[in-house]
Amino acid sequence: MPVTPPIDPCELLTTAEEAARAGGQVLQDWRGRFSVREKSRANLVTEADHASQELIHRLISGRYPDHGFLGEEGLNLPAKGSPWQWIIDPLDGTSNYVHGFPYYAVSIAVRYDSELIAGVIFDPTRNELFAATAGGGAYLNGRQISASGEREPSGAMVMASLPVGGRPEDPAVQRFLKAFSHLQAVQRSGSAALNLACVASGRIDGFWSTSLHPWDVAAGVLIVQEAGGTVTTLKGHAIDISVPDILAASSPELSAALIGILRWAIPSGSTLHRSVSLRIGQSGDSGKSHEFLHLPAFTT
Repeated sequence: MPVTPPIDPCELLTTAEEAARAGGQVLQDWRGRFSVREKSRANLVTEADHASQELIHRLISGRYPDHGFLGEEGLNLPAKGSPWQWIIDPLDGTSNYVHGFPYYAVSIAVRYDSELIAGVIFDPTRNELFAATAGGGAYLNGRQISASGEREPSGAMVMASLPVGGRPEDPAVQRFLKAFSHLQAVQRSGSAALNLACVASGRIDGFWSTSLHPWDVAAGVLIVQEAGGTVTTLKGHAIDISVPDILAASSPELSAALIGILRWAIPSGSTLHRSVSLRIGQSGDSGKSHEFLHLPAFTT
């Protein structure tokens, strides 16, 4: 049964929106003048992450000093006797940001005990702010949005996240390849938060991942649900944002179809008989070197 939080969700949402816009401005100010250090292959972190998160935390904690915080860049502050927790990703889509690819965002959610109460995703490159409160609907720049309602896989455009450095035999890579023959389009974009925002606004019809953290998805889960979409695990179970297993879809029918498609990375009786070459790089990057992965493809 939904809880009734002692703080007005609209008040919390206003704070989240202000903090997300402030963090987004920091990212834009830093763009083009930061240095980069590599944590692991293709997983880049910048000073901009920390600057954005520091400002977001300072703004929110100034208003709610007893609330807890969980964030990507080492932010893990327990609440001071309070059931409230803010979940912050100051820069979702770091690699895109580093390379100047305009698909990254700030994501902020707040929950009371285990229930998500408010969430925002701010895309500073397009000045688009996706927002929702529990039971209050989902909005883009103040205009109510809804999922597309697409039911058929053959008409669906779907996004997926792949783990950093994923190898050909990784189940996540196998699921990605398997989906090609069932869906109208399958893409990988590099920002889970914006993928969920796009499901909520009807721009795409689904998204799945098994390699994310709570700060990647917390706000997006609430926004998709409030936009009329579904969010479960890849097996159709109730979502737990602390577990890296999420499937968002535009309708229950599409969700059920995707669960069936993605259930097995290599279906029983299938054969691996040819290879698929995936080009890793950006469009329009003439003169740059590229890496090619030769991956197995399926017959089903």
